[in-house]
Amino acid sequence: MATALQTLQNQINDCRICRDQPLGPRPLDHEPRPVCISSPTARIAICGQAPGIRVHNTGIPFNDPSGVRLRQWLDVTPEEFYDAERFAIIPMGFCFPGYDKHGGDQPPRRECRLTWHDRLFDLMPQIELIIAIGSHAQTYHLGRNPSYREYLQAQQKPLNMTATVKNWRRFIESNQNDGPAVLPLPHPSWRNSGWLKRNPWFENELLPVLRQKIRPLLPR
Repeated sequence: MATALQTLQNQINDCRICRDQPLGPRPLDHEPRPVCISSPTARIAICGQAPGIRVHNTGIPFNDPSGVRLRQWLDVTPEEFYDAERFAIIPMGFCFPGYDKHGGDQPPRRECRLTWHDRLFDLMPQIELIIAIGSHAQTYHLGRNPSYREYLQAQQKPLNMTATVKNWRRFIESNQNDGPAVLPLPHPSWRNSGWLKRNPWFENELLPVLRQKIRPLLPR
């Protein structure tokens, strides 16, 4: 299993599908740099949206103020966070997707999910907790888990991130036969500071439980 995962990771590192064989009319307009940390041992997976430009330039996931806040939420050190024995880091899009016309980041490109994600998670059956950051990651991971699929199917429009995070208690535990638990989080961007002020339950209720859940899953 570990050998197959390393082979797949090497293929991801070399991937240029979004530039050379895009799904849709718009190829990636810059050199791809996949940022993905798989692991045959980690019991926690951090699953966000897609790298920003700073992560693209460094090749280090969450190497920005959002990463600082995320590590504060998890109550882990940088050394713990970047230890692949402890955390897999699998964004929905592996490469920086470029900017939209307003100067914001484009959404994750769908080539990554369709080409790699199912295969990756099938080779990491030891994962017990998926931290799904943002609606793209939440839609994918809730849809893979039979325990949560009913919630996803009940949505009458694109997944509402706030409503999903508010339902965190129903997701924190999962039937082991259905796969890992999925805990939805908002993006830790500092632009979401207003959201945090409007939703104090997130820091007061969710984060203490998240930290209690994480600590036993980290090797000592």
